[in-house]
Amino acid sequence: MFNQQTLPRIVPFALYLAFLALGDMLAKAGWTADQLRYLYVVKIAAVVLALLAYRSHYVELRPLHLPWRQAALAVLAGLLVFVLWISLVAPWMVIGTSSGFDPRVDGAIDWPLALLRAAGAALVVPLMEELFWRSFLMRWLQKQDFLNVNPAHVKITGFIVTVILFGIEHQLWLAGMVAGAIYSALYMTSKNLWSPILAHAVTNGVLACYVLATAQWTFW
Repeated sequence: MFNQQTLPRIVPFALYLAFLALGDMLAKAGWTADQLRYLYVVKIAAVVLALLAYRSHYVELRPLHLPWRQAALAVLAGLLVFVLWISLVAPWMVIGTSSGFDPRVDGAIDWPLALLRAAGAALVVPLMEELFWRSFLMRWLQKQDFLNVNPAHVKITGFIVTVILFGIEHQLWLAGMVAGAIYSALYMTSKNLWSPILAHAVTNGVLACYVLATAQWTFW
């Protein structure tokens, strides 16, 4: 499983999960939210460095082009996922509890930190996650030589397994599954990874604006 094709798509995602686990461990060890405030910045920096180190391997990102019809559909899909994300919040749709990420210091928003959080969510996370979930895992479940699998020919098993795992990766598991299904469908129909990346970026970017405008920190 771990080779020159898979590692560039696994390592950035694994780093992201490792920092999530580290944050949980430190919180359980007694670290306060203030002490953990900048861990997200370190996490995103580590993911960016990994993506840059492996950038020559991402053949599915070349060329950087998305036809305007596909781009428009991706934007609409991203907005739809945002609406569903803030709507599918019934207790049975949520795994555990989370206070989210509160960028305020003494009641005032720390804007450099908040904007770094928004940039990480809108620019880095979509690229990292779509490389892992859609380009790699969904196709690898069908064939280990996944780069030669046409996204349009992905079988239902790879689609369903990826959607389920993508859902339970998130606290809002049902919203996560719906998002995963929409992003996967975009990739399969467009055969262009920039389509789900754009949709994912729109979702996360609009969600960041919503969180900052409403102080609904739990969505972060």
